[in-house]
Amino acid sequence: MSARDQLTDGLYGLGWSTVKNLPEPVATRLGRSLADLAWKRRGKGVQRLESNYARVVPDAGPERLAELSRAGMRSYLRYWMESFRLPSWSPERIASGFEPKDLHHLTDGLAAGKGVVLALPHLANWDLAGAWVTTKLKTPFTTVAERLKPETLYDRFVAYREGLGMEVLPHSGGTAFGTLARRLREGGLVCLVADRDLSASGVEVEFFGATARMPAGPALLAQQTGALLLPVTLRYDDSPVMRGRIHPPIQVPESGTRAEQTSVMTQALADAFATGIADHPEDWHMLQRLWLADLDPAKGPS
Repeated sequence: MSARDQLTDGLYGLGWSTVKNLPEPVATRLGRSLADLAWKRRGKGVQRLESNYARVVPDAGPERLAELSRAGMRSYLRYWMESFRLPSWSPERIASGFEPKDLHHLTDGLAAGKGVVLALPHLANWDLAGAWVTTKLKTPFTTVAERLKPETLYDRFVAYREGLGMEVLPHSGGTAFGTLARRLREGGLVCLVADRDLSASGVEVEFFGATARMPAGPALLAQQTGALLLPVTLRYDDSPVMRGRIHPPIQVPESGTRAEQTSVMTQALADAFATGIADHPEDWHMLQRLWLADLDPAKGPS
């Protein structure tokens, strides 16, 4: 392992071992201070975040974009502070930490026994939403994690999410889709963060007036298994409680080829994501390139 990888792994380990033991007000202040420091330094992540917000809020001037990127970094660090602390939260704290609207879409879908796919963008804290599902609803689910470097850091994330009651599959390796399909055919729940394609072979969608690429997996799983496909959007406010909405199901089109059906369904998913992002752009933690015009075709997503 390189010195840089050792440093990265050590910093995350320090976060999980130290931040989780801090009183919540102290952790909140620490997160805000770190966010403001990162924002003032204007590194590549902050610049990319601001560039992405410029597409979401096209009429925003430089001052408004700076306000959004500062709020975005505070939201992003709130995600990290919460995530570091989630393993030490009581079941009661987790159960009271999230309030979703239109929960019936999920509970009715699970009761039907045909499986449910929840698809989310990088809004607010998707880990907290997952912990809420396993704790409040007492429903286990399966998800997929991107392979991180160093490998020890990936192992930390897998252990962290498994500790919250999730089954975690690696994104690479080619076996995840089959396992997800089996879980759905058994009537299970699958949760996927699905606003950024990591394979460079996803589905092109119109997203805030420009072309982006999003993963085909959620739509393909729904088509092949008969599972319900539900978009989910999340947001923060000034309270300790995260809010969210479970959107109506995305239906499989009655006609068209599989590719055409997948395109229509993925566009509908992108449209649902866009409504939540447009309402609360500061809670969209997209610090990477997303739109095709921003990508180097030779390199793919970065």
